[in-house]
Amino acid sequence: MTAELSTSLALVTPELILVVGAMALLMIGVFSSGRPSTLVSTLAVLVMAGAGLWLACFTGQGAAFGNSFVLDAFARFMKLLTLGGAAVALIMSVGFSRANKFDTFEYPVLVMLSCTGMLLMASANDMLALYLSFELQSLALYIVAAINRDSLRSSEAGLKYFVLGALGTGMMLYGISLIYGYTGSIGFETIAATISGQERQIGVLFGVVFILAGLVFKISAAPFHMWTPDVYEGAPTPVTAFFAVAPKVATMALILRLVMEAFQPVAADWQQIIVFVSIASMVLGSFAAIGQRNIKRLMAYSSIGHMGFALVGLAANSEAGVRGVLIYMVIYVAMTLGVFAFILAMRRNDHYLEKIDDLGGLSQTNPIMASLMTLLLFSLAGIPWLAGFWAKWYVFLAAINAGLYVLAVIGVLTSVVAAFYYLRIIKIMWFDEPVGGFQPMSLELRAILGLSGAFVTFYVLFGAPIGALAQAAAKSLF
Repeated sequence: MTAELSTSLALVTPELILVVGAMALLMIGVFSSGRPSTLVSTLAVLVMAGAGLWLACFTGQGAAFGNSFVLDAFARFMKLLTLGGAAVALIMSVGFSRANKFDTFEYPVLVMLSCTGMLLMASANDMLALYLSFELQSLALYIVAAINRDSLRSSEAGLKYFVLGALGTGMMLYGISLIYGYTGSIGFETIAATISGQERQIGVLFGVVFILAGLVFKISAAPFHMWTPDVYEGAPTPVTAFFAVAPKVATMALILRLVMEAFQPVAADWQQIIVFVSIASMVLGSFAAIGQRNIKRLMAYSSIGHMGFALVGLAANSEAGVRGVLIYMVIYVAMTLGVFAFILAMRRNDHYLEKIDDLGGLSQTNPIMASLMTLLLFSLAGIPWLAGFWAKWYVFLAAINAGLYVLAVIGVLTSVVAAFYYLRIIKIMWFDEPVGGFQPMSLELRAILGLSGAFVTFYVLFGAPIGALAQAAAKSLF
C-alpha cells in the first residue's frame, strides 16, 4: 500500500509542485508590503517552469490512485503545452497590471490552481477524476474572468461565464450519471468493455451526448459558444489570452482521451456529434466574425472557428487524426499568444485600445509590429507556407483519409470565408490613413510577438520534431 502511494505521488509531482507553490505564493502575497503582484507573478512563472521541467525530465509513466490517473506520452505532451501557454499568458499580465492599475496578486495564484486542474484533466482516466479536475480548473476560471472588480464589463463577463458554465457542468454530470447507470462503472476501460459487450443502448448514447455537450462548452465550440464573445471582450486582456489557450488545450486533451478510450465502441455515434459541432463551429466562426469591430470579439469568433477546424481531426477517429489535432493545438497556441501580445501593445496615451480601426496606417508608424501581425493573421487564415496552413493540412488530410470528404470541403470553404476578416485587418494596417502610433512595447511583449512571428514563419523548418512528438503522443491512445 505504501509503495503504491509513493508511486502515485511520484506521478503527480508536477501537480503537487503547482499546488504547494500556489499556497506559498498566496502567503507571500498576503504578508508582503506594497504591491506584490509583480513578484508573485514572476515566482508563479518560475514555479510553472519548474513543474514543466520535472514533468519533461523526471516523471515516468504509469497509472496512479487505482487507475484514476494515468501519465503517458499523450498526457505529458498536453500538459507541457498547457503549462507553456499559461506561463506566457501570465508573463503578458505583468506590464498590463502595472499600467492598468490591475495589480492583484491573487490572479497568478488562481492561474496556478486552474492549471493544476488542467494537468489533472489530461490524465483523468475515470468519470470521477474527469469531473473533479474539470471543476478545479473551472472554479478558478470563474473568479479570474471577473477579477477586475472595478470594471462593470469584467463583472458581467464573470457572471455570464459562471451561469453558462454551471449549465454545461450540469449537462455533463447528467451524462455521467447515465453512463454509470447503464455500465455500472466509472473507469474508462471498464466502460469501453461493457459498452462493446452490449447491444446498442439509447441511454448510453444520451450520456455520450450530454458529456460531450458539457466538454465542448469549455473549448467554445458551437452551439455552446454563447459565452465566448462577451467574456473575451469583458475580461482583462491578459485573462482573455489565458482563456484562449490553456483551458482549450486541457479540455481538448480530456475530450480526446474520453472518446478514444471510454467511448471507442460507439465511435460511429460520437463521430456524428463531433462532425456536427465541427461544422457549426467553422461556419459560425467564419461568418459571425465578419461584422466585428472589436478585435477581442473578433478573436473570440476566430477561436470558435479554430476549435471547429481542430475537431475535424477528431472526427476522423484515427491515429493520424489525433496527431493532427495535437499539432493543430500547438500551432494555435503559438499564433494566439502572439496576437494577444499585439493586442496588449495597442496602447495610446496610456489607454488600451480594442477597436480594429485604431490600427489604421500602422505600417507607417510601426512597420515591424505591422509586419509581425500580418504574418500571424496570414497564418490564422491558413496561407501557405506558414504554420497555420500545416495545422489545417494535417486535420483535413486525416478527414479525407477517413472518408469525410464533405467535412473537409466545408473546412476549406469556411477557411476562405475566414480569410476575409483577417485580410481586412491587414488592409487597414497597410493601406488606411494613419490614426496615430502606439506607445513603445514592453520587453516581454516584444519577445512574445517576435517569437510567435518566427514560429509561424519558420515552422516548416523545425516542424518535424513537433510532428514526431505528436505522433508518439497519439500512438499512446491507441
